[in-house]
Amino acid sequence: MTIDEETRATTDRLPAQTVRVLAVLLVGAFVVILNETALNVALSRIMADLGIDERTAQWLTTGFMLTMAVVIPVTGWLMERLPTRTVFTLAMSLFSAGTLVAAVGWGFPSLLVGRIVQASGTAIMMPLLMTTVMELVPARSRGRVMGTISLVISAAPAIGPTMSGVILQFLPWRFVFAIVLPIALAILVVGARQVPNLNEPVAVKLDIVSIPLTAFGFGGLVYGLSQVGSANTTGMEVGLGVGVVGLALFVWRQLVLQRTDEALLDLRTFTRPIFALSIGVMAIAMAVLFGTIIALPLVLQQVMHAPPLYVGLLTLPGALLMGLLGPVVGRLYDRVGPRWLMLPGAVAVLGSFGLFTQVSVSTPWWELLIAHILLSLGLAALFTPLFTVSLGSLPPHLYGHGSAIVGTVQQVAGAAGTALFVTLMSAVAAAQPPGTPAEVALAAGARASFLTVGALWLFGIVAIVFLRKPADADDATAPVMH
Repeated sequence: MTIDEETRATTDRLPAQTVRVLAVLLVGAFVVILNETALNVALSRIMADLGIDERTAQWLTTGFMLTMAVVIPVTGWLMERLPTRTVFTLAMSLFSAGTLVAAVGWGFPSLLVGRIVQASGTAIMMPLLMTTVMELVPARSRGRVMGTISLVISAAPAIGPTMSGVILQFLPWRFVFAIVLPIALAILVVGARQVPNLNEPVAVKLDIVSIPLTAFGFGGLVYGLSQVGSANTTGMEVGLGVGVVGLALFVWRQLVLQRTDEALLDLRTFTRPIFALSIGVMAIAMAVLFGTIIALPLVLQQVMHAPPLYVGLLTLPGALLMGLLGPVVGRLYDRVGPRWLMLPGAVAVLGSFGLFTQVSVSTPWWELLIAHILLSLGLAALFTPLFTVSLGSLPPHLYGHGSAIVGTVQQVAGAAGTALFVTLMSAVAAAQPPGTPAEVALAAGARASFLTVGALWLFGIVAIVFLRKPADADDATAPVMH
């Protein structure tokens, strides 16, 4: 190692207190995100145990998504109004309380309430983590830290169903919550002592009109999109209609409140071109990720008649690879910037769609495995730079609002991507000539959906060309921990 390299390594080393704070927040985020997907595997067991049908059980997932979509926009105001430690304590307390209710509840209503309370804590945790990184970590080192966050965001959802499957093999479904509870409580106790206050709370008013508009706007969109492709066409139409109107009124209300710095979600973040471009690319990438998560298992199970274990084993390598590459991509981002990572990543995503559009009843399993790994590699090269570039382009006073917008976009774009894939697959499959085998029809629908999303992804590639690394202007200042 040269003297310059050794000096840089010493300079880039984070203070011990910062490392401890980030470690607590990362472990907390991992646990809450892990629990988001862990319940999916247990739904059939819960249906049998509680005597409910599939549509009722699905509310355990839909209710979680709706709560996330409604609460996340409020976190920007919350992180201005309350000290950092208080926000962390609130997030983990809500998650722990919801986990306890879900673990001991003996009926569907109590289980649903537990999931909603859990989601409230989860919704606060990710914006808090990202905002803390922006405030504590110098710009020259943010890539590697954001890379670790990408690992949490990518690996936790992949590990959740696996963990749940192992628990269900030996224990009742309530232990999916019961095993997580002591871990969450331990993180709460440690974090209440380790997480410092990084801000001076500002007495920002909570606009009571914006809260219901948030629920109608983002909640309506997520609910309506979640019903696309189902038999509940009325619910879909009403949800999307209410969502569009509510979102329009919400935006108008925030633009008015911004004049006096009282907006619930400050939309002046979008006046920063790099932030706006990053959010646009992130929305498409999230739609691609969540759409593929729902489409690929459908293809494997209904076209190729693969058992659930086979599906899990085939998709797990790509998901874990995407998570494990996060820190590596983060370090490369700090050295070379976003463009040289994101352009090859975007091309890899496009190449994966080229393979997915060839799917048929005779497609070998290894071709789908390669396509999924290629997609995972591409997205791994995209997410860390997108998180870092988007928030790094904002002034410090907008970090909380920017983090809330990133979280909201993830939820809405994920629901939109799922809806797009399911709708196209169903419509094209239904349009096949009479007598076409169901497997062949669904394969045609899958090809059409991957081709359409691949064409949409071309817009993302064009936008990436214009993204650049924000200046490291904020390295000279650091918040005072107290």
